[in-house]
Amino acid sequence: MKVVAIVGSIRKDSYNLKLAQYIQKRYQERFELEILNIRELPFYDQDIENNPPEVVINFKNKVKNADAVLWVTPEYNGTVPGVLVNVIDWLSRVDKVMIGKPSWIMGASMGNLGTVKAQMHLRDILFSPGISSPLLPGNEVYVGAVHTKLDEAGNMTDESTVQFIDSVVDNFIKWYNHINR
Repeated sequence: MKVVAIVGSIRKDSYNLKLAQYIQKRYQERFELEILNIRELPFYDQDIENNPPEVVINFKNKVKNADAVLWVTPEYNGTVPGVLVNVIDWLSRVDKVMIGKPSWIMGASMGNLGTVKAQMHLRDILFSPGISSPLLPGNEVYVGAVHTKLDEAGNMTDESTVQFIDSVVDNFIKWYNHINR
């Protein structure tokens, strides 16, 4: 299975990027995960949506050709970051490459609640008509106090978090295989 990860942060030392990299490394035998770069995407502009820059075309093609999307989002001001909304705007227009593409969500923050509010909003957005992405139900991954759970090399050091993520990855693979029979 080929999965693309869309990380809703462009910060070089983003904890959410580190979480995506951890997933990429830990489960490399289970699926191929490519972490997409959102930094280069221009602001969505309806004036150019039918003839977008090459970077947008390439980004949308990677999403289109993937079997699934892993969304990894921080929480800014109680919701998803603007850079992530920009990605969604591009993906939801013209060829609408997300329609029917399975998704799952994770998020990490230094706060105790992880990214609860952002993930609730992202779930709503993923059900919108331009996206219409089936979403793994009941497997929310909120990695709170992430700065205490990742070491300098990006390894998850909290065993209960590792076990939980292991179970969610198992659940996602089973769910994906079930809906794609």
